[in-house]
Amino acid sequence: MIESMKLLIVTICKDEAGTIEELLRRMPKNINGITTRDVLLIDDGSSDDTANIARDHGATVLSDGVNRGLATRFRQAAEYALEHDYDVMVNIDGDLQFAPEDIPQFVAPIVDGAADFVAADRFTDPRTGHEIHPENMSATKYYGNKLGAHIVSNLSHQQFRDVTCGFRSYNRDALYALNINGRHTYTQESFQVLAAKGLRIATVPVVVKYFKDRKSRVVTSIPKYIATSGVNILRAYRDFAPLRFFVTLGSVPFVVGMLCVIGLGVYWLQTGQFSPYKFVGFTGLYLVTLGLFFWALGILADMQVRILNNQEKTYEALRRLSHKK
Repeated sequence: MIESMKLLIVTICKDEAGTIEELLRRMPKNINGITTRDVLLIDDGSSDDTANIARDHGATVLSDGVNRGLATRFRQAAEYALEHDYDVMVNIDGDLQFAPEDIPQFVAPIVDGAADFVAADRFTDPRTGHEIHPENMSATKYYGNKLGAHIVSNLSHQQFRDVTCGFRSYNRDALYALNINGRHTYTQESFQVLAAKGLRIATVPVVVKYFKDRKSRVVTSIPKYIATSGVNILRAYRDFAPLRFFVTLGSVPFVVGMLCVIGLGVYWLQTGQFSPYKFVGFTGLYLVTLGLFFWALGILADMQVRILNNQEKTYEALRRLSHKK
């Protein structure tokens, strides 16, 4: 535990003039283990008075009038925290879906030295510990999140119920370890990265409010959300478990191809000829070759991951040097 810790509370907003004042007013000012507490609002191209209201209530505001996407703004927030030497960064939405009074729960594990990264868990009841389906959360989002959590848990060999919630806290080690490549969302990718790198992850069950008449800024289309989630899941396996990904991918054509070849072989033993099923044999050989190709690709990708891991370590070391005073 560091005796004197600096906390930066970040909220990334677009058109949150109706809630930002209350959010800032309800943020705890005194938090155990924290000597300096600052608030940063990153305005992602709001057309209302969000930025001015935040300034009037003591927040530092970064605003360029452009909508750049959630992931881009998160990278901006992380860089700001590192440049200004904060020990802890908490990110919370500006729409009051989450209670700002819960912020100390996200700071405590980091202050105590028990975690590097603390994530909210919307699917566990804080009182009972039982799994829940948040009220007014669509079935598509709920089961999409469940599938994402299953994938990340499987890849990291840990157990998580929620890997996409944006209410989180990070210490400096976690911020340095992050290398986010997406533009629109970062939540699942960052969780995967930190879990894969072996950082200590804690989860905090929270109460979330989903408003019936509010449209998500991230999920603007259900089909698009499903497609994006599917791509993210495939990328997760490809990037973090490439050998398993390509072996699984190759096993399907290989098994089907072998069945075709074996079936044609049995027919030849019985009749002494391949006609009229020669096409089955050619199809089987093609599928077997395709399966072997994917397996070879998996071996190469697994070797590439080792190179990538060294590049990630170099990237992290360079970031640390760039902020060294």
